[in-house]
Amino acid sequence: MTAALQAIVFDFDGVIADSEPLHLRAFQRTLEEEGLELTARDYYSRYLGYDDVGLLQALAQDRAMEMNEERIGALVARKAVKLQELLRDGHVLFPGAVEFIRTAAAEVPIAIASGALRHEIVEIIEGAGVGDLFAAVVAAGDTPQSKPSPAPYLLAFEKLRLEHHDLDALRCVAIEDSRWGLESARGAGLRCVGVTTSYPPEELQGAELVVGGLKDLTLPALDRLCASNRDA
Repeated sequence: MTAALQAIVFDFDGVIADSEPLHLRAFQRTLEEEGLELTARDYYSRYLGYDDVGLLQALAQDRAMEMNEERIGALVARKAVKLQELLRDGHVLFPGAVEFIRTAAAEVPIAIASGALRHEIVEIIEGAGVGDLFAAVVAAGDTPQSKPSPAPYLLAFEKLRLEHHDLDALRCVAIEDSRWGLESARGAGLRCVGVTTSYPPEELQGAELVVGGLKDLTLPALDRLCASNRDA
């Protein structure tokens, strides 16, 4: 049983699902049709923290391109189709993800705060047999601003508090794979764990605990984190 830990909010891509490379490939195929190149280096250094709309907006700004809402919407829809094609090609969950989710959900309420599209998240977690374990799912479009804004984590936390009124943000943990996500979670007041599935430890600023992935994480470790004083 946990004593200090009250809840866990997971990022999705890069934490539960090993889908960041698939998102990159889907974006590359979509943008290639527009005569645009998106390199892996640019994606991971500049754009990974955005949801689909935010990525295209940032890309347009960086390259001084005109890209209205209609065009962005069409590109997002095409990218989603290409991603689904890639997802059907094999398993995308990280090793140990299902086991950790089941263990966590048996002890504390859990949620997802992600920039991925809702149907993508739901399809994967339901396919893995863990969809009903999440008390809340915050996805792309559920908040006016996406990460690194704290809005997604604030909404996930508030959804959890609807059923668990005594939740304290300092006793709730966010698990993230990027500095943008960690900034979002920290801004919402949550304790922060970083996983090195997308970036090395030195690039996970804001993480109070860094592990290789969910397979390396334990509830006692999260409980100790929540019992400790938050670093300044």
